[in-house]
Amino acid sequence: MTRSLKKGPYVDAKLMKKVSLRKATQGTIKTWARSSQIAPEFVGYTFGVHTGKNFDDVFVTEDMVGHRLGEFAPTTKFIKHGGKMQKETEMAAKAAEIAAATAAKATATTTAAAKK
Repeated sequence: MTRSLKKGPYVDAKLMKKVSLRKATQGTIKTWARSSQIAPEFVGYTFGVHTGKNFDDVFVTEDMVGHRLGEFAPTTKFIKHGGKMQKETEMAAKAAEIAAATAAKATATTTAAAKK
């Protein structure tokens, strides 16, 4: 559910204070406030949003206003689904790439020999 209109958007007070004291050209603003909404005053700043392990840099644009900071810094890293079939298809693609590279190399050497 969205936040009540009478309460207004949630913007972390510390974060708003950091933005008001800093110029846009300075470095990143580190924050742990992932639930803070992006206010129009944040446009043009780079935030280091904490992901639980490190800080992901998020450059705020006009399209991001109203969203939460945490939406742009994922906390989990997707590792592809797969298994035996996925591995076989990857190996086949890799073998085809190697074959194409060796064929291109062979034609390059034959054309170089023909020019001499």
